[in-house]
Amino acid sequence: METFTSGEPAVVITRVAQRRWHALEDDRVVGRGEASARPDGRIFLGVDAWHRSVFDQLAGAMLTELPGPLHTIVDEADVELTAAWERVGFTFRRREWEYVVPTGGAGPVLPPPGVTIVPRGAASEGPLRALDRVIRAEIEATAGWAAMPAEVLPRPDGDTVVDPALYAAAAEAGEYVGLVRVVQVTRLPRIGLLAVRASRQRRGIARALLAEVLGTLHDAGIPTASAEVDEANAAATALFEGIGARRASSNLELVRDGR
Repeated sequence: METFTSGEPAVVITRVAQRRWHALEDDRVVGRGEASARPDGRIFLGVDAWHRSVFDQLAGAMLTELPGPLHTIVDEADVELTAAWERVGFTFRRREWEYVVPTGGAGPVLPPPGVTIVPRGAASEGPLRALDRVIRAEIEATAGWAAMPAEVLPRPDGDTVVDPALYAAAAEAGEYVGLVRVVQVTRLPRIGLLAVRASRQRRGIARALLAEVLGTLHDAGIPTASAEVDEANAAATALFEGIGARRASSNLELVRDGR
């Protein structure tokens, strides 16, 4: 949680790289700003500064030099940091719920007739990449990829599957129709993406995929995983809460349109 101190230090804002800024006080770094480009093209800002005025000066320099719209993510509980971004013109865009998901909550779930679940790490790379492209195109054509949980993963342009070993898939009639990605970022695995082709939805495929990866984690002695869900996604909210997931926290995406 960000805590700002009072005072008006005399600082010089310097752009030290294409997307990095420093605030200097007597040649000492007293604040840092960074802009990160997401896979969908959105630019997210981050500012690390103790003094309120240093935050404002860093953010102001970044806003002047970067084209909009610009985004940032804040912990909803961090009221002071949220207010700092609002002070420089950012407004609420959407909320993501952070869920703690019990790995034993789903139990055994049979996929619908004709559908086979391919365990995590066993999916064929070519069909998996093809499905990923199709699903992302379907999402972009409807809700828009910007409505999905924010993710920052290094990847080549146009390639969104970084490591096929992280995925389980659902296969039907010789093609993949659904996928789920589980990333072990710390000791707590994260369900980073769960999606099914639009024409195959509402048949229980997503629940079967989720049950597969959670069951594997449970068998490995891992009691919980995490997942982020947009509060506007009623189907995903019902799916996770239906297996006993609980809301642990929430993040706000804020946006500043244009210059």
